[in-house]
Amino acid sequence: MEEKKVSLFKMVSFTVCGIVVLDTFVAPAVMGVSSISVWLLTAALFFVPYGLINAELGAAYPEDGGIYLWVKRAFGEFQATLVAWFYWVNVAFWMPAVFIAFTTWFSMAFAPELGTWPSAGITIAMCWLIVAIGIKGADLSVTMTNIAAIIKVSVLLIFGVLGVIYAATKGVANDFSLASFAIDFNFDTVAYSSAIVYNLLGFELISSIASQVDDPGKNIPKMTILAGILIAGLYIVGTFGVLVAIPADELDPLYGFFYAIKELCSIFGPGQEIAFSVVIAATLLTLVANMISWTLGGVEVLDEAEFTKKTKILGHRHAKYDTPDYSYILMGVISTLLIVLNFSLGEGANDAFWTILSFSFLVFFLPYLWLFPAAVKLRLIDPDTPRPYKVPGGMFGLCVAAGLGFAFIALGCFLLFFTGEGFDPLYHGTLVIGTGLTTLCGVLFYRKSHS
Repeated sequence: MEEKKVSLFKMVSFTVCGIVVLDTFVAPAVMGVSSISVWLLTAALFFVPYGLINAELGAAYPEDGGIYLWVKRAFGEFQATLVAWFYWVNVAFWMPAVFIAFTTWFSMAFAPELGTWPSAGITIAMCWLIVAIGIKGADLSVTMTNIAAIIKVSVLLIFGVLGVIYAATKGVANDFSLASFAIDFNFDTVAYSSAIVYNLLGFELISSIASQVDDPGKNIPKMTILAGILIAGLYIVGTFGVLVAIPADELDPLYGFFYAIKELCSIFGPGQEIAFSVVIAATLLTLVANMISWTLGGVEVLDEAEFTKKTKILGHRHAKYDTPDYSYILMGVISTLLIVLNFSLGEGANDAFWTILSFSFLVFFLPYLWLFPAAVKLRLIDPDTPRPYKVPGGMFGLCVAAGLGFAFIALGCFLLFFTGEGFDPLYHGTLVIGTGLTTLCGVLFYRKSHS
């Protein structure tokens, strides 16, 4: 029986579900209405070039592994091993942050008296749910993200519609005059542009399972265009909804989306609580789906690395599903330890949360430092491979796109070291030492697999 391929619709849904994140996109809105202009500018200068490069590479090399495979072809196994390792580690450290946000929002909406350790229990349970779904294979993961993508699109569209109705009936919380859209090019704007870049990453996820994609040479470029337009539009609609409901100077980066939903649902009068409960429940489901897509991508990329095939843990396959089950389980173990640490620190939990999340951001950015140069080098050293799609403008157009992408990622890495509060031993130590140890582990794994 021929294996069922992932269709164009499912590819778009999977990518939208992976890239659009409702728990972190609010932060740039603290700039006010000008944040919408910053979203548009960042999309033009980063998201479009990044998408075009992924379209070219995904169509030219339709094999499992995605970013790992591209870097391996361009720079060799050693550097590709580091990329795959960074990709996987990021997800293991990011998952606790997502589900801490999940539990926090759940508690605020439905169980305000929920204690510390019940909250920790829910957070840990959600991580292991993701592990279980991943072990069952890509088919289940893709199907669930398809459903969640529809929910996610619906939530943000409803968000926009509610924003328009709220503005018409109650006014707006911020100045939406033409002058308010002007961008003030200062340090904060640059920093929030990097936060926007973080929210736009993930085009390469579908290429981690490229062999299961229907006609990748044609459909990956199509997916890039369709998903890119939808993603950019959804983020802008969401930002509009937030700014209609909440004054920019009162926005909290972690809870802004939650309170914006609550305020927008006030247009329903007596039905406010019911409407809010439905929308926030749907939003919580999207957080789960987001981790399904990234966990699948992280594990599949790591699974293609040579060193995983020579280790008992990362190379182990599930007897029934033939998936790298121990890789998922190890991710669950790391996430559980980080969650217990976070909830054990009491008043210091908030600092620990943001420190771990910032470390995750840094590790997340690192693989992309290889992605953009790899696209240029592969065009040079591998001209004979058919390219169903090419970045427009020839070699010059590709170099411009790669240069813009690399510059945004490098800037994002650099800005993570500036908290605005000077030197913090815990924060900066975690970034430097944590990244160093992570890199060292990747080097040791590579050496062990070649000894």
